[in-house]
Amino acid sequence: MLTSVKNPKVAAVLRLKKRAFRDEDRAFLVEGAQGVGEALDAGALVSLFVVDDLEPLAVRARQGGVVVEVVSDDVMGKLTSTVTPQGLVGVSSFLDGGLDALPADGCVTVLHQVRDPGNAGTVLRSADAAGAGGVVFTETSVDPYNPKTVRASAGSLFHVPVVRGADTKATLIELRDRGFRIYAMAADGVQDLYRTDLASDPVALVFGNEARGLPEETSSLADATIRVPITGKVESLNLAAAATVCLFEWARQRARAGEALETIITAAAHDIRSPLTAMKGFGYALEKRWDQMTLDQRTLMLQGIVHDADRMDSILRQLVDAARVVSGTLEPFPEKVEIAELVVAISEAQRRDPDHPAVEWAGEAITAFVDPTRLKTAILAFLEALVWWGKEGPIRVQAGRSEGMLRVSVSRLSADLTPEQVEELFLARRPGSGAGSKIGLFVTRGVVQAQGGRVWGSLDGGRLTFHLEMPADP
Repeated sequence: MLTSVKNPKVAAVLRLKKRAFRDEDRAFLVEGAQGVGEALDAGALVSLFVVDDLEPLAVRARQGGVVVEVVSDDVMGKLTSTVTPQGLVGVSSFLDGGLDALPADGCVTVLHQVRDPGNAGTVLRSADAAGAGGVVFTETSVDPYNPKTVRASAGSLFHVPVVRGADTKATLIELRDRGFRIYAMAADGVQDLYRTDLASDPVALVFGNEARGLPEETSSLADATIRVPITGKVESLNLAAAATVCLFEWARQRARAGEALETIITAAAHDIRSPLTAMKGFGYALEKRWDQMTLDQRTLMLQGIVHDADRMDSILRQLVDAARVVSGTLEPFPEKVEIAELVVAISEAQRRDPDHPAVEWAGEAITAFVDPTRLKTAILAFLEALVWWGKEGPIRVQAGRSEGMLRVSVSRLSADLTPEQVEELFLARRPGSGAGSKIGLFVTRGVVQAQGGRVWGSLDGGRLTFHLEMPADP
């Protein structure tokens, strides 16, 4: 048993309470059963000091080849930084890596001038709990190996990739070059956290000093400044609390993105079932009653099969594009397109369905450099929605060009909807949640946005109009 703090083994451990010696030895202290257990599981534990030789973690450590030393209660009191020591102090090797060790996707937290070790440790713990990809401690922030930081992280230091001593500006520039969106978190941020898209791209959340926040030169490097909305009388949140809210909002949005894809697949399966059932019915009738049918009846049924096949093809295209939008891999293939010719072809195809309202082209002759397949799919989605939600007359299609953008509008009269209900049509909906396609407008908006455009709906005097605006130049 080691009973003196002057013992060389004890003295070597005590020096690790200072950052300079931690840097020199590339080692740090881990206190308590939680931290020691995590260090042992991570294979980072170098040695272990205990007051009870039969402590289960001591037995495990010894079996794993870790040096275990038994010390007196007085020595243990000197080794730890807590008032009531748990009787275990470990020595772990450093864990940090460079920025290249961070994942290419997900969420990274960057701490700039964060000085409180308890806050820093809590941010580590929250990043771990939310599933974030790493935490960057800049050179102006507290040492992640500070005993209080290690203790506050509750073992998460061994789970989350950590970058230590990085330059803030260089870090943000590199992350942006790797495709991350940079968000500076500030009490007076311009954007509301809950109205900011955190799930579409990799994001870096930058937090500043507990008292002063982020300096202007750092905030200016961000794509946007974000605030946590507060409805009570408190002025602001503690840094660790604010970081926890932001990290879990990111996690919530990521989870909902996955749920949206599940909804899309379920809705697409439902939408496919209707034309598939109709095709099977036509096929069965043609097989069983071919000789009894007139030529006009056969032609009508064959046209119905072609129409339903086109409908299924459109839904499958939407499903594939939905997956590409969610995963960020959508790639357009633009070419020179005569818009009037495209709309006329769509109109003629819809005539195969005798119940489909007439589609009228009311625009001028326009040539645009766009992806023709995806433009056609978008117009078809507009038509389908107007068949359901417009009640009267033909469907009118117009288009124009302005400032390098193609603008298409598709409309029909007598829609019995409110503006709020029109916007809800762009949400992916599960089967049984009302009439109409469950994914057409949702996918159309995502595909057009991915190409730098936008899609929206409007009501004017009972006329429901869907609008599309997208880049149209090479």
